[in-house]
Amino acid sequence: MAADVTFELFYWPGLQGRGEFVRLAFEATGTPYVEVVQGDGPGQGIDGLMQTMDAPAGMAPPFAPPFLRVGDELIGQTANILAFLGPLLGLVGESPRARRWVNQLQLTLADLVAEVHDGHHPIAGRLYYSQQRAEARKRTADLIEYRLPKYFGYFERVLANNPQAGGWLSEGAMSYADLSLFQVVAGLYYAFPRAMSGFAEAFPRCRAVHDAVAHAPRVASYLKSSRRIPFNTTGIFRHYKALDRASPF
Repeated sequence: MAADVTFELFYWPGLQGRGEFVRLAFEATGTPYVEVVQGDGPGQGIDGLMQTMDAPAGMAPPFAPPFLRVGDELIGQTANILAFLGPLLGLVGESPRARRWVNQLQLTLADLVAEVHDGHHPIAGRLYYSQQRAEARKRTADLIEYRLPKYFGYFERVLANNPQAGGWLSEGAMSYADLSLFQVVAGLYYAFPRAMSGFAEAFPRCRAVHDAVAHAPRVASYLKSSRRIPFNTTGIFRHYKALDRASPF
């Protein structure tokens, strides 16, 4: 259905970030896409487009990357992009109820991603981590001890309450929310290896989703490829030894 559509994903260079949730949807379904990054050419990268995107008629500007260009439309916000792509790529059920449900799960994951980011940047995103270390230690302690168990406890209940879904979050097939749950868990293993040491035992269903996504053939191939940007200390999921702590699970 999406074979004759050109998808252009705009995101910052060298970062997984929120763009990775969109990349995973494309990669898991073998859908061709073009990634446009800053510096791809004069006026062609993110900065150039952000400066001029008010000009084309009918193109409402997004707030910030990631955003998707499909024909004459620019689609922003990760969850909104995935809600658009889900039906096209077969990553959500056909019923309106299923689509609302998966979008709801994605929005909940977006809240968690924001809290993870704010763990290492609790004062302001424009300040360096080194300028807010004391505050980051306090914020991350609460994230690890209280917020992560709260979020994953919820997803564990969702999976337990849907035995007909075959271990997935919705309707017995991998959805874009499952892909995003994988990314969050993988990112947290990188950022907080000590804290996550008890994760698999405490939340076996969530860990099973992570493992099932990681072993899906197209995803497994992507994870081994050069297209997969490694986790690093400039992304959302950052490993700072001072912020990691003993597992609360």
